[in-house]
Amino acid sequence: MTDTAAAVRGKVVAITGGARGIGLATATALHRLGAHVAIGDIDEQAVRASGKSLGLDVYATLDVTDPDSFEAFLDEVQTRLGPVDVLVNNAGIMPVGLIADEPDAVTRRILDINTYGVIVGTKAAVRRMLPRGRGHVINVSSMAGETYTAGLSTYCASKYAVIGFTESVRVEHRGSGLDFSLMLPSFVNTELTAGTKGIRGFRNAEPEDIAAGILSLIARPRPKLRVSRVFGAAVVAQKFLPRRVGEALTRLLGGEHVFTDDVDPVQRRAYEERARAQGD
Repeated sequence: MTDTAAAVRGKVVAITGGARGIGLATATALHRLGAHVAIGDIDEQAVRASGKSLGLDVYATLDVTDPDSFEAFLDEVQTRLGPVDVLVNNAGIMPVGLIADEPDAVTRRILDINTYGVIVGTKAAVRRMLPRGRGHVINVSSMAGETYTAGLSTYCASKYAVIGFTESVRVEHRGSGLDFSLMLPSFVNTELTAGTKGIRGFRNAEPEDIAAGILSLIARPRPKLRVSRVFGAAVVAQKFLPRRVGEALTRLLGGEHVFTDDVDPVQRRAYEERARAQGD
C-alpha cells in the first residue's frame, strides 16, 4: 500500500461539485483507495447518476450558496459516514466573455458559487472540526487567481478571493489542529474549458491530475499546490518579470484571445447555458 493510500483509507471526505469533472475524478480516486466519500452537487440528476455509478452511500443535491443546504449535506455525511475529516470545496463555474457583455446576474452567480460558496462551506466545516481539534479543508481555486486573463475578469476575481480567504483562515487557525490547503489547477480538460484551445506550448491537465494533487494534499497537508507544475512555474515566474514583458509573453502565447475571440461558441454552448442557469 502506498503512503497516499494509507493516509486516505478510512477518512470521511465530502466533495462539492462532485457530479462531474475534477470533483468526480477526486471522488473516484478516493473511493478506490478506501476513503468514505460523499459528493454534493446542484445538478440532482447528475449527482445521483455519479453517486450510484461509484457505489457511494452519500450523494446529495447541494446548493453551496445556501448555508442551510450546506449544513444539511454535512449533517447527512456525519450521520451516514461519521464526522467529516476532509472537505473539498470544488464547486465552481466559469462563464467566459468580455466584461461589458456579462449580465449582472451572471456576475453575481460566479461570485456566489466560486467565492461565497467556498466561504459558506469552510465556515460550516470549521465549526464542526474545531471541537475535535482536527480536520482539513481543501479549497479548489485556480491559477487564474494568481494571474489575470482577458475574458475571465469575474472568474479571476472570484479565484483571487478564494486564495486570500484560504490563506487568512489558515493563519487564523494556526495551532488548532486544523489544516487548510489551496489546490490551484491550470487549464483542465473538463466542461469548463470546452470550446477553448488552452495556452500555446502548455499541455492541459486532466481531471485525474488534479485529483492526484488533492489526494497528495490529504496525505501531506500543505498550504498550496499548483497542478500542472510546469504551468505553475510559468505563472510564478511571470510575477518577477516587468509587467510589459509578462503581458507581451501572454500575447505571444495566445493568452489574450483564449477566452475571447478564439472560443468556439458551438462547442461551448451547452456548458455556458448550464453554468449561467444553475452552476456546476
